Amino acid sequence: QVQLVESGGGLVQAGGSLRLSCVASGRIVSRAAMGWFRQAPGKEREFVGFRDRNGVSTYYADSVKGRFTISRDNSKNTMYLQMNSLKPEDTAVYYCAADYRIAAIHRLDAKKYEYWGQGTQVTVSS
Repeated sequence: QVQLVESGGGLVQAGGSLRLSCVASGRIVSRAAMGWFRQAPGKEREFVGFRDRNGVSTYYADSVKGRFTISRDNSKNTMYLQMNSLKPEDTAVYYCAADYRIAAIHRLDAKKYEYWGQGTQVTVSS
């Protein structure tokens, strides 16, 4: 089993930055592919970014490309989502997810991830 706990959300003005953390416990998550999703009120959960098991390939949604960066510190079992140049439309609950079998081609499909965190709220004011 893997437990994921996100933190780092909050209220920020447009143009500001936040760094979300996702701390994993229970198994060696350095061997898992990790993803970030978000869900705004009244909307479906949306793919934000993905890093494969080897940490070689990273993918981002077009809406965040160039502004968001995924990184991970395996020594701390932690994945990060650095969010810069935030916009009001980035407002959502952000979730990290992990899976040991998912292939990158399935990265957009939330159902393919076995483990999820509880989410952290990000609110961007205009």
